[in-house]
Amino acid sequence: MTKLTNSLKRYWQVVGLAVIVILGFSVFGYARTQVHAASGRTKIVFWHEMKGPGQKQLNSFITAFNKSQTKYEVIPQFQGSYNAVIQKIMNTHGTTASPAVFQSMDISSSQMYHSGYTVPVQKFIDRDNYDISQISSVARGVATRNNKLLAMPFNTSQTTLFYNAGLLKKYGIKPLPVSPSYSDISRVSSQLYQKSNHKIKGMSVEAYSWLFEQFLSNANEEFANHHDGHVGIADKVKFTGPVAIESMKWLQGRVKAGDFMNYGNSKNEMAAFLSGKLGLFMQTSADTSLLIKGLGKDLGVTYYPHPDGVKPNGISVGGASMWIANDKSATVQEGAWQFIKFLVSAQTQAKWEKATGYLAINNKATQEPVLKQLYAKYPMTKIPGDQLKSAKANYTNSGIFVDGVVAARALIENAMQQIYAGKDVKQSLQTAENSYNKVLKSTNRANGHG
Repeated sequence: MTKLTNSLKRYWQVVGLAVIVILGFSVFGYARTQVHAASGRTKIVFWHEMKGPGQKQLNSFITAFNKSQTKYEVIPQFQGSYNAVIQKIMNTHGTTASPAVFQSMDISSSQMYHSGYTVPVQKFIDRDNYDISQISSVARGVATRNNKLLAMPFNTSQTTLFYNAGLLKKYGIKPLPVSPSYSDISRVSSQLYQKSNHKIKGMSVEAYSWLFEQFLSNANEEFANHHDGHVGIADKVKFTGPVAIESMKWLQGRVKAGDFMNYGNSKNEMAAFLSGKLGLFMQTSADTSLLIKGLGKDLGVTYYPHPDGVKPNGISVGGASMWIANDKSATVQEGAWQFIKFLVSAQTQAKWEKATGYLAINNKATQEPVLKQLYAKYPMTKIPGDQLKSAKANYTNSGIFVDGVVAARALIENAMQQIYAGKDVKQSLQTAENSYNKVLKSTNRANGHG
């Protein structure tokens, strides 16, 4: 009897303890819920991929937005790389873990569109009569389908040519024009290499597919059929067109001449440039701020080059756009739209360009004092933005609207490495083209397009 009594006593002690724990969690959960309810704000979870200065400035914008109104609270969540976030969106859509608004890179636009997981921002633009003409047409092009804007461009960049104006002055070399041809660049590269007694390499172009794509864009040559996928499902790519062959033969020619150096990656390339061992290179305009810190007013900047005798067509943008998920309530979607409008306002975009080097996509941003002061102090910082404004959006300078472009880029970069190593240009590009056409066929079939 004593054993039974003791057992019952222990049983009720355990049960009592469990009840206390459960009640404790319930009270905590209730209190936590009440805190959010008392704020009266709708939570807008925002997934992004910004690091360093970009993340710091983005957080500042989020704080400012949250303070500017009382309806919504944007909660930023860093998600790693551009590629990683795509898979996370695909895996979490329709669950409580998915975001309300997210950044997605330019070449994922087709995948996001075909996923059916997003609300086109055109819906809100039409409803509000929002003046979309204030946003760069080329920046909008990459996320436009059937004349409807799917997502709002945000952290936008373009490829830009950087040169060391101080070195050119030292060796008495005429600077590059604002919109240089291949011959203009060859002249400067060769002269710098020769006049420095081969101590300074004239030029470098990283084996990076984005740069290859821009050679095509600037000469109005398509990367894929159906106008780079903008008017249908692309089922063929062409890496062996006249401009592709010409641009790669030009670079291979500079390798053979000795004034070109393949540094393997952008980090090594930039280090050589900042240390005065490299005269010019081509990379994202988002590097402008960093390069100014290293070279100051000795930094030279031009538009991306074009073939001799060819009128520049303009180049597409890189970076990412802001997409609104369709698995959230209308209230949450509205909050996401209000946040997006805040991010692309003239004032916000002016601060963004100054802090990060990304291009201000709001055409009115150049009238903001912060950019006027920047351009007055460092006139070269205005050139990438001028390049963006100089082009009229068309299919070949509006990005590639094709699923699975990441695989294509790997093949192109391998081809570029082979070309730099002296392999046949046409054969190297043809191999990449054939390989990706097989991948694209499989991708389209898997997505129900083939």
